[in-house]
Amino acid sequence: MTVNAGLVLQVLGVATGVIGAAVCLGYGLWRFLALALGAAWTALGPRTPGTPDPRISPYGGTEPGQPAYWARQMWIDARAAAQAAGHTVRYLLVHHWLDEIVRHRLLSGRNGSTGERAEHVLGRLLLRLLAPATALAALLSALLSCALLLGVALAFAAQLLLVSAVALAGVLAGRAADRLWKLARGIRMKCPYPGCYRPFPLAVHVCPGCGAAHRELRPGRYGALRHVCRCGRALPTTALAGRRGLTARCPHCDQGLPPAVGTTRVVHVPLIGGTSAGKTMLMAAMLDGLRAWSHESALTVEFASPADRREANTLGRQVESTGWALKTQGGQPRALMLLVGRGRGRLLRRQRLLYLYDPMGESLRDADTTRRQEYLAHADGVLLVADVLASPAVRRTLRGGDGQLAVAARPADLGPVETYAGFTGELQGLGGRRRRLGVAAVVTKRDVLDRLDSLPRPEGAVDAWLAEIGLGELVRALGHDFAAARYWAVSARAATGAGALGSEQRRAAEPVLWLLSRTGLRIGGAAAAAQDPRLPRLPRPRGRTGRPAADRSSL
Repeated sequence: MTVNAGLVLQVLGVATGVIGAAVCLGYGLWRFLALALGAAWTALGPRTPGTPDPRISPYGGTEPGQPAYWARQMWIDARAAAQAAGHTVRYLLVHHWLDEIVRHRLLSGRNGSTGERAEHVLGRLLLRLLAPATALAALLSALLSCALLLGVALAFAAQLLLVSAVALAGVLAGRAADRLWKLARGIRMKCPYPGCYRPFPLAVHVCPGCGAAHRELRPGRYGALRHVCRCGRALPTTALAGRRGLTARCPHCDQGLPPAVGTTRVVHVPLIGGTSAGKTMLMAAMLDGLRAWSHESALTVEFASPADRREANTLGRQVESTGWALKTQGGQPRALMLLVGRGRGRLLRRQRLLYLYDPMGESLRDADTTRRQEYLAHADGVLLVADVLASPAVRRTLRGGDGQLAVAARPADLGPVETYAGFTGELQGLGGRRRRLGVAAVVTKRDVLDRLDSLPRPEGAVDAWLAEIGLGELVRALGHDFAAARYWAVSARAATGAGALGSEQRRAAEPVLWLLSRTGLRIGGAAAAAQDPRLPRLPRPRGRTGRPAADRSSL
C-alpha cells in the first residue's frame, strides 16, 4: 500500500491549524490578555507600597513644586503600562510558549503543562506532533492579543487626551477668571520699595510650611486649583481660592509685600514739593485726618503692614515731641501704604491700597534727579504741596513784621511755581498719563498765612486766592496740564499734636480722599466745604444725635 506523503502533510497541516486555532481561542488568547492587562495594571500602581517610586522625578528647577499628574506623570505612567503589557506578551511568546513549552517540553516528549516525560513512545510522538500546533497557537494568541491591546491603548490614550483637555481648560478658565477679576477691580501690582518700583504680573508666594518661594503660584502645569509644595503642603493658585492668605514678596527685589497686594487696587500718590514745603508734616496731618474721618463716617482706614504702622508711629512721635517732622532723608522714598475703604464685610467693602510717596525736595529739583523717581510713572494722582511763602512774588508783598513771620515758618527753598516747573515735564515723560490724572494742590502753613496782614486770608476758593496773591500762573498751568485740579489750604501744625483741631484734621485728609474718589472709591456724603461747591464729596458723618460712629481705623 502506497502512502501519499502530500496527503499526510495536508492532513497534518489542517490538524495543526485547527488545533492551533482551538488552543488560541480557547486558552492562549485569554491567557495572553489577562497577563498583559495585569502587568499594565500593576505598572500603574506603586512599585513597592510605602517606598519612593523611581518613575517619579525628583523636585528640580527654581519652582519648588511637583508638576501636576495630568501634565507629566500621567503620560509617564501610561507609557510604563504600555511597555509592561508589551514586554509581557513578548515574554509569554518567546520564553514561555516557544522556548519552554514547545522546545524544551513538547519536542522532547514531555507534557506541556507539567514537564513530565511520556512513558510510551506513541505518547512522546503525539506530543512532538502537537508542538507545531502549540507554536501556532502561541503566535496567533500574541498577534490577536497585540491587536486587542492596541485598541485598548488607543481608547485609553483618548481618555488621557480628554483628561488633559479638561485640565487645560481648567487652567485657562482659572487664569482667565483671575485676570478678569483683576481687570474688573483695576488691580495692577507694583513694588513700593526704593530702587525697584517695578510692576509685576505675579508676586512670589512663600509656603507657610517650609518657607519655599513659589514664583508660579497660578493655574498651570503645576496644578489648576492648587500646587503641591515639596514639603507636601497644598497651596491655592488664585486669589479667589485663598492665595491672598500667603506671604508675598516682590519677584524683582525679594522684599515683603503687604497682603493686600494682588487683591486690592493700588493708588499711587506722590507728594510733590520743595525742601521744607511741609510735605512730611502734611502726611502726618493726613494720617490724623483719615483717622478722624473714620471716627465719624463709613470710612475704614488701616495700615497695610506692620512696617507701615512703625513708620507712621515714628512720624507721630516726632511731631508730638518737637512740633515738627524731621526732614526727609535718603534717596528714593519707600511708599507708606494704607488700606482705605468704605463699607463692611469682604463682599460689600470697597477698598484701595494707597501708596503715599514722600520724596526729598532735592530729588525733584532737576530733570536728572526727577527721572530717577520711577514711582512717578505709576502715579494715579499728584498731591502738590505749595509753600507760597517761598514764592519770590509773595515775599515781595510782605510788609513790616510779616517778613519775620515768614522766615520763622521755614519757607521752602523753591517756590511752588519753580517746584512744579522742575518736575512736570519729567512726569509726562515717565508716565505719559498726566492729562488723565488729577492734581490736589495743598497750600501749607495756613496758620502762618492767617497771621499775615500783607496778604488776604486763604478763605473761600483757594485757586482764586492764589491768583490774587500773584500765583495765577500756577493755577493756569495745573488746569491746563491735568484732567482735574482742586485746591486746599491746610495748617498741618493745627491738625497734629495734642491740641489738634478736628476740623483741620479732616480738611488735611480731603485732598487724598478726593484723589481716591477719582479712582472709583465713591465715599459719598455731603460737600466738604460749602464755600466751594467744586470740592469733592466726602464721607457723611454718621448718626443724627451727634455721637461719634464706631472707630473703623487701625491707625
